[in-house]
Amino acid sequence: MPLTFRKSFRILPGVTLNINRKSVSVTTGGKDGTPKHTVSSNGRRTTSMDLPGPFGYRHTSTKRSRRRSKSSD
Repeated sequence: MPLTFRKSFRILPGVTLNINRKSVSVTTGGKDGTPKHTVSSNGRRTTSMDLPGPFGYRHTSTKRSRRRSKSSD
């Protein structure tokens, strides 16, 4: 079984700092039917919301790396 590390700190009401082995993220919202927004240090942005019943919504977007093209002189 691999070792994992994850720690969450509540900074303010509704704001959580999450630390794991590969990144650091900040989460806001998520109570009383409001969407939860998470922004991670590795470029991932996630929006999720619990809907009534067995439904849920999640949208994740990731920063794409920019490729630098070599200019020919």
